[in-house]
Amino acid sequence: MNFIMRIVVTSIVAFGLSYILSGVRIDAFTTAIVLALVLAVLNAIVKPILILITLPITLVTLGLFLFVINAVIILLADKMLKGFQVNGFWWALLFSLLLSIVTSVLYKEKTSEKE
Repeated sequence: MNFIMRIVVTSIVAFGLSYILSGVRIDAFTTAIVLALVLAVLNAIVKPILILITLPITLVTLGLFLFVINAVIILLADKMLKGFQVNGFWWALLFSLLLSIVTSVLYKEKTSEKE
């Protein structure tokens, strides 16, 4: 149930951000749901590999390179999905930052309501 809640929250936030950010386009809400699933898989499989490969530069930049890795994950999702389009690296970086922040805040509020 926790996984489904995260997918739903991520889908809603991503779909909303596509209306706010002119460089990001999601065709339909079903595409947003698929995007959330693809991002979950990429974050579970590809992201740890990228972190290991780029560990020296991540340490030198005090972790700031992780933002670049998040943008790369968004760009990979862009290549995998037909109805999802990001117009370049900087839009991917901004989208990933906003998506992370808003989903964290919303999910934190949702879990604090249960307690």
